[in-house]
Amino acid sequence: MTRKLLRVLATAALLGTTALTAQAETNAGAYLAARAASFESDFETASKYYTQLLVQDPSDPFLLENLVVTNLSLGHMDKTIPIARRLDAEGISSQIANMSLLADLVVKQEFDTLIERLENEQGIGPLVDGLVSAWARLGQGKMSMALEEFDRIAEEPGLAGFALYHKALAMASVGDFEGAENIYGGDEANTVQLTRRGAMAHIEILSQLERNDDAMTVLDSLFGLDLDPQLRTMRASLEAGEMLPFTHVLGARDGVAEVFFSLASALKEDAAPDYTLLYSRIAEYLRPDHIDALLLTAEMLEQVQQYDLATEVYKSVPADNFAFHAAELGRAEALRRSDKVEAAIEVMEQLSRTHGDLPIVHTSLGDILRQQQDFGKAAQAYDRALGLFDSPDESQWFSFYARGICYERLGDWEKAEADFRTALELNPGQPQVLNYLGYSLVEKQVKLDEALSMIEQAADARPNSGYIIDSLGWVLFRLGRYDEAVGHMERAAELMPVDPVVNDHLGDVYWAVGRHTEAQFQWMRALSFVDEETAAEAKPDRIRAKLERGLDAVLAEEGSEPIQVANGG
Repeated sequence: MTRKLLRVLATAALLGTTALTAQAETNAGAYLAARAASFESDFETASKYYTQLLVQDPSDPFLLENLVVTNLSLGHMDKTIPIARRLDAEGISSQIANMSLLADLVVKQEFDTLIERLENEQGIGPLVDGLVSAWARLGQGKMSMALEEFDRIAEEPGLAGFALYHKALAMASVGDFEGAENIYGGDEANTVQLTRRGAMAHIEILSQLERNDDAMTVLDSLFGLDLDPQLRTMRASLEAGEMLPFTHVLGARDGVAEVFFSLASALKEDAAPDYTLLYSRIAEYLRPDHIDALLLTAEMLEQVQQYDLATEVYKSVPADNFAFHAAELGRAEALRRSDKVEAAIEVMEQLSRTHGDLPIVHTSLGDILRQQQDFGKAAQAYDRALGLFDSPDESQWFSFYARGICYERLGDWEKAEADFRTALELNPGQPQVLNYLGYSLVEKQVKLDEALSMIEQAADARPNSGYIIDSLGWVLFRLGRYDEAVGHMERAAELMPVDPVVNDHLGDVYWAVGRHTEAQFQWMRALSFVDEETAAEAKPDRIRAKLERGLDAVLAEEGSEPIQVANGG
């Protein structure tokens, strides 16, 4: 072999190695990016990188399953189902792929195939498989077998509530309202799962049986008098003697959607939100008009901080739907949490024009404006909310409290104190109100004994609240009980170690007991934590003055009373 040929082969080998190395590095980068995006619940980015990797390795089960998860999380069932089929064809067991394939079979009404898959243990889990199987039997027209399946599930420990709820829905869906009411109103009444949707289904069932008075009794006992638009409309129809249509489940597909929704609702208290999201996405795929499923999906997206996706889902709720105001409230909150505050305020202002008869709309607008420190407009929003009630009741305590904060920040203490005390009359012992009113009295150096009593009550109720423990230490400082203040203020600093106001207060307390070096250290810490948001309350210029001249000199310059231990001690 000639030297020239060897050189050519060596060069070719080197180029090949370089190409392979580059490809490996590209794949490694895409893999790390996909994993990082998955960890952050950034489903769109994760899907992009997993798709890129799959081109290089089309049969990798890890990539396939992760693509099923990310696409399902995005609600892209058109992309999810083909990949789930590939996993299934490879004989790879995947709960999420099975979930997607079962949903596809329901949409196609291929109930025979669906039941066959469940019998071959190609399902999701005992509860889901059992309920889906029962609804599939109904889809086949085999109602007796469906009811037997529901009864079998009900015998399993802890599953009776789900099974009876779905059995009642199944019976109502075929017009057997008597049988459904026997479940809701009979010996099994205390066992059946009673959610908001379950209660509304019961009300519709009673109305179908021409028992509108009983339906109103159920509605009033469960929901009270402060009704949202949907419940208000239901009650008005009942009172007018109209028969409510049964709307909750109209067939097997709706029933399976309800299975996934009811399980998602149960899971959200204990499971990770990105897992619960998979169930709510299946529910909305099976029943696109399932508004409760849409709202749950948006809520889960918010919990994993995918605010733009949540905003899209909230926006998909039609304007003529009863839940439109709830969706818009959610959309405004998602916009606010994604730092699109002006857009959030615009949503709420528009909602206040279209749904101005709902107090929650005005209080929610007030909350956003108050957080933006637009206290004047916030107070006006709370005014409108409170003006919708004939007389104050317990449910309004927060609106009085929030409006009181606005008045206090606007310098109208007389109105602020009146609102705080009204809030306490409506909700006696409420720790937030006790603390805010008590702390405000301390800052004004009036009614200090009452302020101490209020803050002590608040501290007893919330012993791990840094704000409240800070208030307790501060009122003791104002009363000249410096030694007693030290322990509480140190505890507050433990609970809120980077809060500039708490650290500043601890510095003042240390100075008052003669621990001047430690006081200066705390003031320096306080200064290091001041930012644009906390500057107004922390008063950094005053802290610098204390560092330069000491607390005694600053108090003298301000014309305040010098530090003096209570009772001359």
